[in-house]
Amino acid sequence: MKLTDEGLRSAALWRQAGIRLPSFDRSAARLACAQAPVWVHFGAGNLFRGFIAALQQRLLNQGLQTAGLVAAETFDFDIIDRIYAPHDALALMATLRSSGETDLEVIASIARGLKASRDFAQDWQALCAAFESPSLQLASFTITEKGYALRDLNGGWLPAAESDVRRGPEGTRHAMGIVASLLLKRFEAGARPIALLSLDNCSRNGEKLRQGVLTLARAWRQSGFVSDAFVDYLEDETRVSFPWSMIDKITPRPSEAVRERLQALGVEDTQPVTTARGTYIAPFVNAEAPQYLVVEDRFPNGRPPLERAGVYMTDRDTVNRSERMKVTTCLNPLHTALAVYGCLLGYPTISAEMQDPDLKRLVERIGAVEGLPVVVNPGILQPEAFLREVIDERLPNPFLPDTPQRIATDTSQKIPIRFGETLKSYMARPDLDAAGLTAIPLALAGWLRYLLGIDDQGLPMPVSADPMLEPLEAALSGVRLGDPASARGKLDALLRNDALFGVSLVEAGLARKVEEMFAYMLQGPGAVRAALRHFLAPS
Repeated sequence: MKLTDEGLRSAALWRQAGIRLPSFDRSAARLACAQAPVWVHFGAGNLFRGFIAALQQRLLNQGLQTAGLVAAETFDFDIIDRIYAPHDALALMATLRSSGETDLEVIASIARGLKASRDFAQDWQALCAAFESPSLQLASFTITEKGYALRDLNGGWLPAAESDVRRGPEGTRHAMGIVASLLLKRFEAGARPIALLSLDNCSRNGEKLRQGVLTLARAWRQSGFVSDAFVDYLEDETRVSFPWSMIDKITPRPSEAVRERLQALGVEDTQPVTTARGTYIAPFVNAEAPQYLVVEDRFPNGRPPLERAGVYMTDRDTVNRSERMKVTTCLNPLHTALAVYGCLLGYPTISAEMQDPDLKRLVERIGAVEGLPVVVNPGILQPEAFLREVIDERLPNPFLPDTPQRIATDTSQKIPIRFGETLKSYMARPDLDAAGLTAIPLALAGWLRYLLGIDDQGLPMPVSADPMLEPLEAALSGVRLGDPASARGKLDALLRNDALFGVSLVEAGLARKVEEMFAYMLQGPGAVRAALRHFLAPS
């Protein structure tokens, strides 16, 4: 039982093992994609394979679509070489239910995986051909928040973005430059309409995608690389739309327990790999069962019938309210708080943290006490019920092997949205007082303490990858565990930086409180645990 087209011919073995197979003709779906591509997705990792590709599989199984997806990877090309190519772009989805049951399904809706770089001429030509095709309806994205970032904390160009501005559309490296140059190909091939759909976990994701693409296109126009007409095309949302979305599904790194189960069932070659860029990925995807996708219905060249696969198709206001509910209150800020404190306290999984009364009290307060007062009910999802599902069922799921270290990746890119938006709402309302918050500033202070790379036992601790890690560590240099006075004055510039926290914590009235909490955690080993109990103690 090999996860390849050839291996799937032994269909009886797969079914005997309890693994669902696709019911559509995969060869026909791949041919249809080659002749008339409909959907290109950027970001070939777990969330795409375990959620987005599974949506298209539902539509193919129902006969509601005929073409497979194109997966394009902009960052880690080893994923294509070491996971997609050996397995014919197939994936094995393991849905981990809180009851302990595991559903297994082969995802076969991905027609091919491509490297989105000019360094790979054949792949690049295939991507250009897809964007030049009149049939292409949408390009979607799961490239994480940092994939849209063009500037650093000081407002200067990031190196890859600066290179794209200088070299123009024929020399792009940054994800936004790659997309903008592909859209130039589409413009030159007849300026056909298309939707660009961000499916990343960040507020106003469609706006971020639009801004990233347009920023580079306008810089190119200023340098004479592109015409006014091309920029006009991108700015006209009746031709190039950027729908907003809210997506929610936890897809942890591959679990050894899942791999062992697949091996016991007879599935071969499921060993995870670590790529040169540090991605830990496997031929299988393990994820939770709950999933939500809310999409603004604005597709100028038509779209797949996503509502038939369980997607909420709606208007921008509803998407925005749904996204703010999740990203700024009911899930993402809880995840980030658990990530940094889980690392500091030595927890192996998020689910194990939820058995800790101090940490459960922290996330309850972040969500139910401090977050819900500023949430606007989206109507299609109820915030209180969503939050209770997260706290009572999803995060404590012992069969979901999600780690604090994974969630802590790129935290600097998440803080402005996951906490900053709630702080903005407090500051905008005269009936609320941001300075009276406790759990949110405690989460921010915990992150700053985490950046020291010393756990609560006083031992060295790895800090997850983050594009801002070097300047943040430099800003905190000289701060020492056991010497709270060493932090004096070290946080001033950081706490005033609205790019880092979404707002100036000085203006929010929270700077002194964060400084106090941070200093408390520096008293010595055990001070992080003591801070949780001290600051969250019932009044």
